Amino acid sequence: MRAAVFAGPQQIRISPAAVPEPGDGEVLVRLQGCGICHSNLPVWEGRPWFNYPMEAGSPGHEGWGVIEAMGDNVNGLQTGQRVAMLSYHAYAQFDTAPAAQVVPIPACLDGEPLPGEPLGCAMNILRRSAVQPGETLAIVGIGFLGALLTSLASHLGAHVIAISRRQCALEMARRMGAEETIPMEDHWKIIEQVKDLTNQAGCDCVVEAVGEQWPLDLASDLTRERGRLIIAGYHQDGLRQVNMQSWNWKGLDVINAHERDPQVYIQGIRDAIDALSGRLLEPAPLYSHVFTLNEMPQAFQMLKDRPDGFFKGLVLYE
Repeated sequence: MRAAVFAGPQQIRISPAAVPEPGDGEVLVRLQGCGICHSNLPVWEGRPWFNYPMEAGSPGHEGWGVIEAMGDNVNGLQTGQRVAMLSYHAYAQFDTAPAAQVVPIPACLDGEPLPGEPLGCAMNILRRSAVQPGETLAIVGIGFLGALLTSLASHLGAHVIAISRRQCALEMARRMGAEETIPMEDHWKIIEQVKDLTNQAGCDCVVEAVGEQWPLDLASDLTRERGRLIIAGYHQDGLRQVNMQSWNWKGLDVINAHERDPQVYIQGIRDAIDALSGRLLEPAPLYSHVFTLNEMPQAFQMLKDRPDGFFKGLVLYE
């Protein structure tokens, strides 16, 4: 098979690699594609805690495809079945995964890309945020995740305020159901605008979906007393400062909405597939850029630069 190998900072080579064998309780999937995840960006940039070259296909984890073969003791799945999976070497034409980390894709979704892991993340973040109909929810950062959460929360009947630095993202948020959009330009002006929209109270729930210091500060300031602050952004560049006096005075519930249990991830993927099947979730407009394996360096540079119109990159193998 052909697989991407991160050979060093900003160095990806496409190399031949052996097709892995499924072990006991595992399946081998012929991958149709894999999403490019923002959490992989430090690998591309070359943060000092990574060792190169990395294993073939690593750290791709948003794959989907068709079961090619199965190891012993696999029940409830069959070869030829289209599935989403949670695996960790999916920047390649084949990858293996435990059968418990594979979710069948129904026929009604044939032909649609299905990067299950990020879709499942959105479902799990929505669940952890406990958003209720009629609540006011601010989402700070409208990338792929923020746009998905905008759509899901709007379907639930929440009043969504979308905040982003990019005009294209604000337009996408309106398309996804946001009632209000605010450019992410001036900290205090944003606070005043949100106060005007909430009778000076602030938001019942705020999702921080960027993973940087200023968006975290802003999200904190937009949350009302006894509100819920949801950390959905992936903070991956060291320590953060928080205004603990404000958090304490307001009595905030602060929820880190990242999951580490694979089965919680898998339940999120199942929930996402149900939402896709019922057309409660329609991510197609967010799949903005498609790449081949050979184009992965361009894909990661685009992920870093986030040009106008970029939301989610997919690497397709077929």
